Amino acid sequence: MKIGFLGAGAMGGAILSGALETGVVKPEEVYVYDLSEQIKKKYSDLGCNIVSSNTELGSISDMVVVSLKPQYAQGGLKELGDTLDGKALISIMAGVTTETLRKWTAGDFRLLRLMPNTPALVGAGAFALDSNTDLTQEEKDFAEKLFSSIGIVEWMPEPLIDTACGLSGAGPAYIYLVIEALADGGVMKGLPRPTAMRLAAQTVYGAAKMVLETGKHPGELKDMVCSPGGNTIVGVKTLEEHGIRGAFIDTVDKATERAKELGKN
Repeated sequence: MKIGFLGAGAMGGAILSGALETGVVKPEEVYVYDLSEQIKKKYSDLGCNIVSSNTELGSISDMVVVSLKPQYAQGGLKELGDTLDGKALISIMAGVTTETLRKWTAGDFRLLRLMPNTPALVGAGAFALDSNTDLTQEEKDFAEKLFSSIGIVEWMPEPLIDTACGLSGAGPAYIYLVIEALADGGVMKGLPRPTAMRLAAQTVYGAAKMVLETGKHPGELKDMVCSPGGNTIVGVKTLEEHGIRGAFIDTVDKATERAKELGKN
């Protein structure tokens, strides 16, 4: 399968680099169109094919991954013309619905919309994929393999993609605040800033890994840390007094509604 990347910046580049590193795709099977000379040189040096236009990209590729900024997407997709007839398009652009994508892109093509997140840049992404896609089974299998190479994949109906946007898409920002706040607490009690930051980040990483690898409910894992009368249960009580659960639930709710608004606009 010849796979094209329309834009290979931060997120598109993370997906492409991960796929190349894990061998999901071979460099000679990849075609890249990007305006950045630096990006073109990077992937040319890795053995990928660099094309000179969107039209050329669509004509050569069997599947095109679109990772343009949403504000530039309409023009970029229009330039594809009908080159995607009978082919597949994958969009990783936040807020751009399948209805809008079909409106902006000519031709009769199969389509998959998904929501990535920035930890894909370090091979730890979370990808929400539209289960209502009309990709062939072979193309769906390839997409799952492609995105699984740099994270986890969850299939869901398109209306829930906006919820994933509010949870996993925006979620890294929430967790960065948690890491910063934990580190600030450590500094307040005497830890050097670099030490506090590393301990806080590793703690969040380790806790997340425990949830994913043990399959246990977070509440059960929390109980395992809380000894009777110990310092952890006092810390948990303090968080509950500050409404930690309600704050996060409300945050995901508000961020999801905003994602829906952006999609309509």
